[in-house]
Amino acid sequence: MKARLALSLAFASLWHRKKVLALVCLTLTLSVSLLLGIQYLRTEVKQSFTSTISGTDLIVGARSGQLNLLLYTVFHIGDATNNIRWSTYQSLKDDSRLKWLIPISLGDSYRGYRVVATDENFLAHFRYGQDVPLELAKGQWFASVFDVVLGAGVARSLGHQTGEDIVLSHGGGRTSFSNHEDTPFTVTGVLEPTGTPVDQAVYISLDGMEAMHVGWESGVAIPGRTLTREQAEGRKFTPDAITAAFVGIERKVLTFRLQREINQFAGEPLSAILPGVALSELWRLMGQFERALLGITGFVVITSLIGLIAVLLTLQTQRAHEIAVLRATGASPALIASLYILECVALAVVACLLALAIGTAGIFLASPWLLANYGLQITLRPLTSTEWALLGSVPVAALAVALIPAFNTWRQSRRLGFGEAADQ
Repeated sequence: MKARLALSLAFASLWHRKKVLALVCLTLTLSVSLLLGIQYLRTEVKQSFTSTISGTDLIVGARSGQLNLLLYTVFHIGDATNNIRWSTYQSLKDDSRLKWLIPISLGDSYRGYRVVATDENFLAHFRYGQDVPLELAKGQWFASVFDVVLGAGVARSLGHQTGEDIVLSHGGGRTSFSNHEDTPFTVTGVLEPTGTPVDQAVYISLDGMEAMHVGWESGVAIPGRTLTREQAEGRKFTPDAITAAFVGIERKVLTFRLQREINQFAGEPLSAILPGVALSELWRLMGQFERALLGITGFVVITSLIGLIAVLLTLQTQRAHEIAVLRATGASPALIASLYILECVALAVVACLLALAIGTAGIFLASPWLLANYGLQITLRPLTSTEWALLGSVPVAALAVALIPAFNTWRQSRRLGFGEAADQ
């Protein structure tokens, strides 16, 4: 009975001060939305980050650190320290313990996007997420020397369609003054969005990479020595080297043995890395920043709760008459003090519910934009236990901070001489 009375009094008090407390609730809602949103994005980005490549057992490149090799092959960040000789790649390809190899040759760009030269194995064997294969949204995979397939992000950003001709640039910079104007490529296909760096690249054949570089020396085209499209069509080109290779192993138990053998390869210095291990190391380095960001957001919520205390303490002087009336009608100091606790917790619960609604709407509206502009695939999903714990901590923190005005009210109401019989 007393609990029901306290609840009815608390909600009546909240409604009476709805204008002031609505602003406090709005501030707390935005703070909780920020806290929950950062934790949600943190989880989703980590999931997207760690699932950038899957099903690949080893990445093989020239001797380098594992993070550098991972960055330039998977994330298209930075450049290779050296290349792998084509004969070395053929030796790896002839190893019966390897199920498949995907050659990767880098070095050129198209309007700031990385050009990746590869073969049909890229479409057949490259996986991301939970072993999801690549799919073509339109057109077909390249079949001739000057065919090009665009990642979803490139096609969306630049508005290209199949059948258009594009001119690739020499070098990996966003702005290049050396273009392969004699050998334009024709867009034959566009990949489905993946939410990975695959969306932000342009894919051509190894033959195409070699053909457009015939007659080029030290980054400059030698007049009279380059080929036109007509001259290159029908010819077979064999590369001298490639940048790296993705490797799938027939028997997974041989992974570490093959990694050691490749790292000790006598023909040339190579590095073989485990993508999962390298991704974990890279996320560990980045994790310090995102944990700091989460901590800052937590302080924002604490600041909002402190603001709630300040408002309640300010309103306390205006509620002296209300407290006197309640004491005169028989309300105990404990009942009056509990009103502050119930009001604070009620505001926190409402703020959490509004934050959930705002977060759901925000993810629904922002996920296509994030995928289009940043390659981040954020999907709606149930909250994790950590996210529920963060959300639940807000009403608990509100309960804790409410004890300050509640104690002051309890002490103030004890001084009044009304309703002493109710305390007995």
